[in-house]
Amino acid sequence: MRKLIVANIVSVDGFYSGPNDDVMAMPFDTTFSDYNLERLRAADTLLLGRRSFEGFRDYWPRIADDPEQPPVEREISCLDNAIEKVVVSDTLTDDDLGPWTDTTRIVRRADAHDAIANLKRASGRDILVFGSHVLWNDLLLAGLVDELHLMIGSAFLGNGVPVFTGPPTGLRLIDVRQLGDSQLILARYAAHDSVPA
Repeated sequence: MRKLIVANIVSVDGFYSGPNDDVMAMPFDTTFSDYNLERLRAADTLLLGRRSFEGFRDYWPRIADDPEQPPVEREISCLDNAIEKVVVSDTLTDDDLGPWTDTTRIVRRADAHDAIANLKRASGRDILVFGSHVLWNDLLLAGLVDELHLMIGSAFLGNGVPVFTGPPTGLRLIDVRQLGDSQLILARYAAHDSVPA
């Protein structure tokens, strides 16, 4: 069975994004993109909620051909452009998929749990979730998330969108390490042991 892995950056005080849902307030560091690239190389499906999909669709496609961008960003763009994408949304239509029409399919919220369970049973590499905290919070509670890879940045935001808004939910620590010489700590957790099926 394929693993569904959530990879997100969080602040020390547990925020997914800053005040007014400002993602750029997050404590990014030099190895953030390096780790995301590592995860993309191990995956063959990218699972996104609508807002994260729209942000990715509007930003990443053009980066691959921009010589001003660092090589890591250009490779992320190439992989994002090619990877199979599944977006969970009740409002998006095929006309909204833009340059990713051929590599993206839409799953309605009511069908998401069954569709994602079927994806996990299929052969292939990892299913990866970037951003999309509303989606993965729901999938975690449904027992569909296998691992959480949280990159903890070295900042207190004091306000913002919490990384998790469900009931108390335990996790099992797999690994913790500093990402290179950056200020990011990677904490990897298994989700199955304590999440209801």
